Amino acid sequence: MAPGPTTVTILYDAFGRRDGLVQDWGFAALIEYQGRRILFDTGNNAVTFAQNVQRLHIDLKHLDLVVVSHRHSDHIAGLGVVLQEDPNVPVYAPREVFGIFGSSVPGTFYRAEPALPDSMRYFDGVVPGEIRGGTMWPAAHLIVVDSSQVIAPGIRIVALVSDVPGTRELRELSLVLATPTGSILIVGCSHPGIERILAAATAGGAPVRIVLGGLHLVAAPDSIVGPLVQRLHDQWRIAQVAPGHCTGEPAFAALLRKYGPDYLYAGVGERLDLP
Repeated sequence: MAPGPTTVTILYDAFGRRDGLVQDWGFAALIEYQGRRILFDTGNNAVTFAQNVQRLHIDLKHLDLVVVSHRHSDHIAGLGVVLQEDPNVPVYAPREVFGIFGSSVPGTFYRAEPALPDSMRYFDGVVPGEIRGGTMWPAAHLIVVDSSQVIAPGIRIVALVSDVPGTRELRELSLVLATPTGSILIVGCSHPGIERILAAATAGGAPVRIVLGGLHLVAAPDSIVGPLVQRLHDQWRIAQVAPGHCTGEPAFAALLRKYGPDYLYAGVGERLDLP
């Protein structure tokens, strides 16, 4: 593994201290890791995403890959901007039946009724081998993912399905980057739960030492936030946190109290060097 830090530049979020950037609800980050440039999510508004990218002097023509964490619009709206710059970049996205990223189901997924006249039967009764789902980006190099997998040396995608009320059955991808001292975990919204994601990220591998992104605690009460922060620090042994997006202001405060100098400010426009 080549030496050098992993660098993460926050392109999209609703807080920050950099002049000239637009704050908006959503998330996007550019990750530079071992010579690869990875875009993780693309924000909530294509125009805002393009403006922030331009003002941060980010070149979208030379990305190695894109990871879209999940289907919510505050993470995918800028994907068209990316594809205008590089229509061939591989885009990893969660597999969902008839989801916006395209997928397929067997032609036998429905119950047939041969007694009906052909004019009342799907496909005139001639069942196709598979039925393809459409996508908003038909020309894109979409790679739909339904299981956790290594996609490049040191780079792993964790694929989980939320079982939390409100987002049940939502599929979400998180990114795990291996380093000599432990893994870096990058999350979009943590809809399946940050501890479930951590369990999957650490299964059979190195511990996670840094967590960056949205923890989905934006409306959680203190009775949930406080114990979770404690477990992240004491049980999961997370050494540093760089929370953003849907983590929520009370959770920002609780994490800052617990982590002190190991709390990494990750507002829009920030460039973080992660050793």
